[in-house]
Amino acid sequence: MNYFLDVIQNKYAQFSGRATRSEYWYFTLFFIIAYVVAAIIDGLIVGLTGFPILTLVVALGLLVPSIAVGIRRLHDINKSGWWMLLSLIPLISLVLIAFFVIDSKEDNVYGPNPKV
Repeated sequence: MNYFLDVIQNKYAQFSGRATRSEYWYFTLFFIIAYVVAAIIDGLIVGLTGFPILTLVVALGLLVPSIAVGIRRLHDINKSGWWMLLSLIPLISLVLIAFFVIDSKEDNVYGPNPKV
């Protein structure tokens, strides 16, 4: 939970620097939990045929930090943030999952190793 709050409060739109695997995956976990909870609440309030306003607010509110933490995660393995564009291509975007599970690299052009 601390990783999620840190990304939201301190690194909302910070695209430079590096993010550890833990920071990325904990953010992703709590993003999914928040999205599912919002979808359930929307389903209870407006039903399945209504407009899911709460789900939309959560998704749009966390869009920028999710892109930012993904780019910082790519920086951690010494890849450019432009690799995030692969997420727009179905099936090929699975390469990003492989990148996100790779361990941190030593100091690189994006900054010192955050694990140290």
